[in-house]
Amino acid sequence: MEKKQTVVILGASKNPARYSFQALLLLKNKGHRIIPVNPILDIIEGIPVVHSISEINEKIDTLTLYVNSGRSESLSDQIYELKPDRVIFNPGTESEKLKIELEKRNITCIEACTLVLLKTGMF
Repeated sequence: MEKKQTVVILGASKNPARYSFQALLLLKNKGHRIIPVNPILDIIEGIPVVHSISEINEKIDTLTLYVNSGRSESLSDQIYELKPDRVIFNPGTESEKLKIELEKRNITCIEACTLVLLKTGMF
C-alpha cells in the first residue's frame, strides 16, 4: 500500500482537459492530501487553492510541476524554501537548471508523468 503524501500541484487547473486537474482527481481518489497552487483560483473540486507556494508552511512530500520551465525557474527561491522531499517534472516542465539546483539541496528530482506514476503504483 502506498504511503499517503502531502502533494503540492504547481499549476493546478479546474479545466477537466488539463493533466493537472486529472492528477488532482487521482491524487484525491487515492487519499493523498493535496495543496493546489494557482494565482487566480480559490477552490478546485472542493479543495482550497493557495495562490503562491510561499503561503505553504508545512512538510511537503512531493511537488508536482505543471508549469513551463520559465515559470518554475522564476519561482525557484520559493521552491527551495518549500523543501519538498521530491519534485516531479511532468512532460513539458523539464528544467535542467532547476533540477541541478534542487539536487544540490538534496531534493530528489524525477522526470515523469504523475498520472502514469499514480496509475502504475509507482507514485
